[in-house]
Amino acid sequence: MRIAVLNNDAVRFHKEFYGSDPSLARAPYATQMQARADSLVGMADFYSRNFRALGHEACEFYVNNPYMQAAWASEHGMRIEPPAPDSGRHEDRTARLRRALQPYRAWLAPVARRLGLKQGLAAAARDVLLAQIEDFAPDVIINQTIALVDHDMIRTLRRPGRVIVAQHGVAPPEGIDLGVYDLGVSMLPYVVDAFRTAGVPAEVVHLAFEPSVLERLGPAPERDIGLTFVGGIEAQYNDRIAMLEAICERFPVEFYLTGTSVLSPSSPILKHQRGEVWGREMYRVLQRSQLTLNSHIDAARNYAGNMRLFEATGSGASLLTDAKSNLSTLFDTDREVATYSDIESCLRAIERLLASRDARAEMAAAGQQRTLATHTYRQRAATLLDLIARHGERGKKAAP
Repeated sequence: MRIAVLNNDAVRFHKEFYGSDPSLARAPYATQMQARADSLVGMADFYSRNFRALGHEACEFYVNNPYMQAAWASEHGMRIEPPAPDSGRHEDRTARLRRALQPYRAWLAPVARRLGLKQGLAAAARDVLLAQIEDFAPDVIINQTIALVDHDMIRTLRRPGRVIVAQHGVAPPEGIDLGVYDLGVSMLPYVVDAFRTAGVPAEVVHLAFEPSVLERLGPAPERDIGLTFVGGIEAQYNDRIAMLEAICERFPVEFYLTGTSVLSPSSPILKHQRGEVWGREMYRVLQRSQLTLNSHIDAARNYAGNMRLFEATGSGASLLTDAKSNLSTLFDTDREVATYSDIESCLRAIERLLASRDARAEMAAAGQQRTLATHTYRQRAATLLDLIARHGERGKKAAP
């Protein structure tokens, strides 16, 4: 079976990735793809490498990467000029405008929809992706970016015998027709329910950890950082901001945050900010941490399942995470991870864990063992293949 995985990257990652090596933006497609896999950012090549290990042909397409897509286009007779790489030293006007409008997003989104404005790929990017799909001729497409590769494009990609899967981790964007898919998967039960309401078979499939990351990183460094938090800040994350401010007023802590421009200049968080970390650097921070903190965004509601759960435990870090209704189905909350329910319980847990090296070491070892035993991308890939076999009949019967 031939499987194509459609993904996208944050624009700020493109700035970091290509800004550190501007020559990469003009490199051959295969060189850029290998560098992207080696970065270990996000899900990297974790799905495709495990589908291949299970006996299938698989590839990833980063649909909004203008440099990579321009390279592929050029190598296949299409003329698309990549933009000049951004050094990342200057924030562009679009990013500044997006940040300024962030507090009004809930009000502006329905207005934009009424005006016919929507997020999606530019025409050139759509043309390249369509050509890539035509060239690879997949039997299965797993769309992990349902806003950019929207329902109109999915209809264009449908073929008899082709199964198209949506994998989505937050509430689906309003106006998206989920009914174009043959199968929906998410780590959040309410997203699974949204697919089922649209008449699409859907199941819970969690994120995971890729064990080869440990080999690719090499020997683990010394745990020389006491307490860390790696994550993002947005204007509406009031509870997260309040918690981080309370922590840094009580404990030595290092923050590795994105989005700090939304913070007040007087926020104590800024004194503990050590910059953004991606992929390899992020894993190194987790490996160096004596204790690391996890906090789900509001969109998770009362369900656990973000990537940090598995990245931190898989890396061998002691993890303190927010208590969620389903967390006990993923980890033993008395032995493999520690939990908190509010700011005060978080502060108490940090104090207790920082005071006991043995307790942290035992929890880190148990958490890593659990993740490597039950939460790997090899297992998730096998689960997806099973679901595709069970629920793919809609795709097999689909008309062109």
